[in-house]
Amino acid sequence: MEGARRRNKIIELLKSRQTPVSGSELARLMGVSRQVIVQDIALLRALDKNILSTNKGYILYDPYVGRERARRTIAVCHTDEEMREELYTIVDCGGRVLDVVVEHDVYGQLTGDLILKNRLDVDEFIEKIKSSGSQSLMTLTGGRHFHTIEADTEEELDRIEKRINAAFGEARRP
Repeated sequence: MEGARRRNKIIELLKSRQTPVSGSELARLMGVSRQVIVQDIALLRALDKNILSTNKGYILYDPYVGRERARRTIAVCHTDEEMREELYTIVDCGGRVLDVVVEHDVYGQLTGDLILKNRLDVDEFIEKIKSSGSQSLMTLTGGRHFHTIEADTEEELDRIEKRINAAFGEARRP
């Protein structure tokens, strides 16, 4: 299959799915290697396609589809052991954790897409970190990190921020 046509099919497939699609599944469906899919995704991102790589696979994310959501970035500092509690706090209050960002002294800003909407997403994310033997990005910065979060209203974001502050100290807006 020609590259441009394959990339169009990838976009159409991602548009049709409400859940992430793994690179392996895309490779199987397109009849190419996973490495070709990784290259295709990079090319599509270069063309301003908002494709996120989550721990569950690729998702085409358009924050403007459907109703408008409120968005805020908050700063947090905690230990790895407190990560589940932090993420539960956000999703239990109606928030959606879009990413995690750390400011590294050498590498600058490092971002990981998350798209966590509920406790199941949080549990799967944390289990993937544990089972892979990987460490969270915040270990690079002594627990200091940022999250971009979404909610239906600014009031929900205020409630999330208040609960995060109560549990982990003062959250700051960058």
